[in-house]
Amino acid sequence: MSDKLKAGIIGCGGIANGKHMPSIKKVEQIEMVAFCDIIEERAVEASKKFGTENAKHYTDYKKMLSDNNLDVVYVCTPNREHSFITIDALEAGCHVMCEKPMAKTVKEAEEMLEAAKRTGKKLTIGYQNRFRADSQYLKKSCERGDLGDVYFAKAHAIRRRAVPTWGVFLNEEEQGGGPLIDIGTHALDLTLWCMDNYKPKRVVGTTYKKLGDQKDTGNAWGDWKQDEFTVEDSAFGFVTMENGATIILESSWALNTLETGEAKTTLCGTKAGADMKDGLRINGADLGKLYVKKPGLSADGVDFYEGDSNNPAEVEAKSFVDCIINDTEPVVKPEQALVVTKILEAIYKSAELGKEIILD
Repeated sequence: MSDKLKAGIIGCGGIANGKHMPSIKKVEQIEMVAFCDIIEERAVEASKKFGTENAKHYTDYKKMLSDNNLDVVYVCTPNREHSFITIDALEAGCHVMCEKPMAKTVKEAEEMLEAAKRTGKKLTIGYQNRFRADSQYLKKSCERGDLGDVYFAKAHAIRRRAVPTWGVFLNEEEQGGGPLIDIGTHALDLTLWCMDNYKPKRVVGTTYKKLGDQKDTGNAWGDWKQDEFTVEDSAFGFVTMENGATIILESSWALNTLETGEAKTTLCGTKAGADMKDGLRINGADLGKLYVKKPGLSADGVDFYEGDSNNPAEVEAKSFVDCIINDTEPVVKPEQALVVTKILEAIYKSAELGKEIILD
């Protein structure tokens, strides 16, 4: 009998094939024994490529949960399905890694958190950018107090023309939104985590669909279908925290700008500042002179956990397996991911109502 953790994959599409399954495959203490997708061919192919010799495939995730004594489940479905699948997996006795964002709505995210507490199982959300070398260095620098009191920050998620044209990315019903909930969520999570500030108070937001109806767009993945584009192409938020700190969130799949970059943060503190616009840069003043410091972040210069990988997705996968085996807290706590969802929902609500949203 294998003493490895037994994993099930729910949703065998792009994010599962591009991120989770290849990364899980490289972690010795876990094996994938069950695969589920509403398109059976995807589950079959994933099972052959990443599964154990006797791995099973399904089109009904509930049957997968009941058929197998799984230790951990990876939820890699469209956003609309995150909450109820996660809750069912937790109640089936499984730890859960759910892809970002935590859920489509705050209510759903709160139900997921409650289920994790009720079952005593571990729940984490797929914010793998925390595991990058620059993110890890900046987090440790912030924890040491190098930046002082961080009172102003920007969360960057801007693409010039990179609208995803596959899957359900353009479908509001399935996803809950466009670039804000897709890539803005990564930038916001990274910013809140580095600041260690999870108490938002007021939110003002705007959303735009200015380029979604255009043709001959120069999009990275070819022109999108205008009739399928039911989400925003840009969204921006202004967040005031309880302690008075300010966060500006900018997100777009298509914007006429040359200043691009995603899953990045800019932090401004009382002692120093930092940004990720040309690698990680830390700036300040010392002995009456201004300085800019650029840490060397090669793979052999940053020691994450036990392994030597510098691939954030692989480090994320190993980190979650380690926290299950050692019964420790995951790096990405569901309580933190819930706050991200609260802010995202408030930006959408503010844009819809045209007014400031006050958060409890």
